[in-house]
Amino acid sequence: MGVKNKDAHFAWNKRRKIMSTFTATVRPKSKQSIFQWIGNHWFSTFLIVYGLWVFTPLLAPVFMHIGWIGAGKAIYFIYSFFCHQLPERSFFLFGQKTMYSLHEIQAAWWDSINPMILRQFTGNESMGWKIAWSDRMISFYTSVWLFALLWYPLRRKIKSISWWGLILLLLPLAVDGGTHAVSDLAGIGQGFRDTNVWLAVLTNHTYPATFYAGDALGSFNSLMRLITGLLAGLGIVWLVFPYIAQSQTYNQQLDEKSYAKVIEQIKRYDSHPSGG
Repeated sequence: MGVKNKDAHFAWNKRRKIMSTFTATVRPKSKQSIFQWIGNHWFSTFLIVYGLWVFTPLLAPVFMHIGWIGAGKAIYFIYSFFCHQLPERSFFLFGQKTMYSLHEIQAAWWDSINPMILRQFTGNESMGWKIAWSDRMISFYTSVWLFALLWYPLRRKIKSISWWGLILLLLPLAVDGGTHAVSDLAGIGQGFRDTNVWLAVLTNHTYPATFYAGDALGSFNSLMRLITGLLAGLGIVWLVFPYIAQSQTYNQQLDEKSYAKVIEQIKRYDSHPSGG
């Protein structure tokens, strides 16, 4: 009788340990922390949070247009820490044109080549109001969001590119942005990227003068900022998002294997008699 009690007691302790393991395994599934929830819904979280970050600058000209001046200026101020916001390299809404040349900005605002002065121009009733992102930032940040959206339905077929592939897609942005930065050292509107004489010589002046000079929509500079931003956004999504998705798949598989292992142990011990 004593042996049977010992066996029953041993079996009960064994089952209790298994049930404790089972409870520890199941509990995270029934009550998730905020971090676990974000991890399980990382893509929708990205679309919402990053989307708010990317598209909020589009509201600045809308607010200015409808008279919500304080809200519009607040957006310009916040995003001024993340973008140069030079008006001749920005899109305008609710005005006569989508983009304006440096001379047009200077005539409407201040005859200066000081970027700190030029960036303060947000627009007016006739010219419209500029978006709080420059054209390059719109191209880069928006393309990350859009390429992510395109990637999701094809996520099981697309594998990450190599680091060399990413470098190749980022290189045009680095070259274009770097040469613009060097050119601007001579003063806004005064550098070699403002005239692009070198390009006119290389192409034998095939295109109109407006294609080579300035930053207006359709010019060489404008096209390069848009194209290089798109390529950089593509590279980041192509490398990072398949990697995140693969990591999530591995974690889910580990959770499922652990859960299945505990269930199998419970079944195995339930099938054994508790005493002789």
